[in-house]
Amino acid sequence: MDRRTFLKSSGAALAVGAMPSGLLAQAQQPAPVLIRGAQIFDGQNADLISGMDVLIENGMISEIGQNLAVPEGTEDGQTAQVIDADGRVLTPGLTDAHVHIMWNDTIDELLFNSPHEYTGAMAAEGARRMLMRGFTTVRDAGGPSYGLKKAIDSGVLPGPRILPSGFFISQTSGHGDFDPRLNYLSPHFTGQLDPAYLRGWTIIADGVPEVRKAVRENLRYGASQIKIMGSGSITGAHDPLDVTEYTLEELTAIVQEAAHWGTYATIHAYTDQSIQNAINAGVRSIEHGLFASEETMQMMKDHDIFFSTQFLSFSVTPEVAGMTGSALPKFLEAQAGAQNGYERSKALGLKMTFGTDILGKIDLGAYQSQEFTARTKYYEPVDILRQATSLNAELFKRSGKRHPYQDGEIGVIAKGAYGDLLLVNGNPLEDISLLANPEDGLGLIMKGGKVFKNTL
Repeated sequence: MDRRTFLKSSGAALAVGAMPSGLLAQAQQPAPVLIRGAQIFDGQNADLISGMDVLIENGMISEIGQNLAVPEGTEDGQTAQVIDADGRVLTPGLTDAHVHIMWNDTIDELLFNSPHEYTGAMAAEGARRMLMRGFTTVRDAGGPSYGLKKAIDSGVLPGPRILPSGFFISQTSGHGDFDPRLNYLSPHFTGQLDPAYLRGWTIIADGVPEVRKAVRENLRYGASQIKIMGSGSITGAHDPLDVTEYTLEELTAIVQEAAHWGTYATIHAYTDQSIQNAINAGVRSIEHGLFASEETMQMMKDHDIFFSTQFLSFSVTPEVAGMTGSALPKFLEAQAGAQNGYERSKALGLKMTFGTDILGKIDLGAYQSQEFTARTKYYEPVDILRQATSLNAELFKRSGKRHPYQDGEIGVIAKGAYGDLLLVNGNPLEDISLLANPEDGLGLIMKGGKVFKNTL
């Protein structure tokens, strides 16, 4: 029996033909939702807005005003939902500017031991948990997240919107050169296949022609922005923390190639020299950056560069951070310099993102929410909320036409913004720890007008 006959006789043809051209979850827009009685933090202003209703239709905020009428049902028979916030604070969905959404295990497991299917399944669960912590949009700072992004955008899997960076761009022996095996030599000389490249994590590129090709390959996959590994790291297999990676000429070539596609490059950089090189090359965001001098941070401010660093990472003990072996002394060195970096950046008024960089086993993802309280030593709650909403959204816009979500605004509550909204069981402008405990602190989680949690 040939395949066509089998399909007809088994009824499988009917099942396949019944699937629409889009995925089933895309076929139906969420029902309209009217939120009444909330105090609104719009993502920017310190003063809460009272006495206004918020209407969400077709996944977008369609109207904000007083005493809005309940809309009629949709053409496909869905009835509008009315939610009484009862004085709770309504905020935009949270955003995270530095995640590795596919990094849900040790690097050995990700590269050598676990099959692709396991990594993907764990990432899907990690994305669901991230959404249930209130994070509706994230910038993925490196990793093979394109497939997960597509599944989430299609509505098949719950999770945040993802702005993917794709492959890390790393020099040989740089932070993205993950393979620790002593018998492993460069593919350039031996023709061996790099497992980090095969699994979508890293492109090792040396010299201007190679880095140009690497960036072009990443953009071909659909990267929203380019992630460069520009200095030594805490967890790297080969690079001490004090190392400066890539020359100014190589960095400039990377930035130029990203600019040709209307987007930007961000860089992992700890050393002062690596950060200065990145600034001079035109990088638009610095990741980590804790050893930047005051002069270098002033350069960042003058060039309107975002500072994307983490506060929770260095406020915990090495044991809690999971630092052992060769990573331990590097962690302690970074921890010792962290406070200076935080204080300098705040004093100069650098644009600070909200990013967490949580790596490792999937259960560590819960620490993402603890970043809110870790920042209270340096920032007021309203500042932290802005970082996690409108400031991150401003950074995301630097992807230009490569930004995958241009139908509406992110990180604000305004007409024409995405219907990504949270209702907080209390006032996070007074008690930011409400967001550090999302299970109890969040009464409503909505993304694109679809309600994923409602305990009101």
